[in-house]
Amino acid sequence: MERKQEKTNEMNQRVRELQEQVDELKELVNTLLSVIVEEPDGVHTGDAPTLPGHGMAQVCM
Repeated sequence: MERKQEKTNEMNQRVRELQEQVDELKELVNTLLSVIVEEPDGVHTGDAPTLPGHGMAQVCM
């Protein structure tokens, strides 16, 4: 009976550790997505200025 309680405690601890890792990864993914969708001028309006004659080769993410 005591061994079963120890296993349960170990499993609960492991679940907490995994939840912390998931939370950290969610934060990282959100940060990376914010960086990816941010426009080169830092404005999130969807209408970043473009220069005439410059194609998609000049786009930076």
